[in-house]
Amino acid sequence: MAAESKTPRKRQTKAEKRAETTEQILDVAEFLFSRNGLHGVTLKDVARDVGVHHTLLNYYFKDKQTLFDAVFARRAAVTCERRMKALEAYETEAADNPTVEGALHAFLDTDLDLYIEGGPGWRNYGALSAQVANTPEWGAELMDQHFDPVVLRLIGLLKKALPHAS
Repeated sequence: MAAESKTPRKRQTKAEKRAETTEQILDVAEFLFSRNGLHGVTLKDVARDVGVHHTLLNYYFKDKQTLFDAVFARRAAVTCERRMKALEAYETEAADNPTVEGALHAFLDTDLDLYIEGGPGWRNYGALSAQVANTPEWGAELMDQHFDPVVLRLIGLLKKALPHAS
């Protein structure tokens, strides 16, 4: 019986460990925020579920709001890029004849596909986005900050589809 060769395991750099821990914190926080909202989660809750002391979170994030903003921004960038590409592709395909239905499909289907096929993290983000969108005190500002360019692109297509609508 031949001896199995053991390849030495590459040690993680500090930057790799930090990136891994950051992702773990963001994943746990995203789950908790999607279930309990911004005000229903503490940094201690996140630290407990990550399995670290709560003071470590301050090394990564200044406060809970900074953590929440990072959680929201992480996937917002992905969804904006996908939506923008889908809207551009639809506009090219439709040429001078876009439809409301086509524009809305391009805008919505990319996210719906992510929520359905992207795993639990994307489903958590979908729930979190719905909460943010329905929180008038600060949610509209956060949605505007992340999604205005995509929404304006959609509005441009809708204006082409309905040129006589105000």
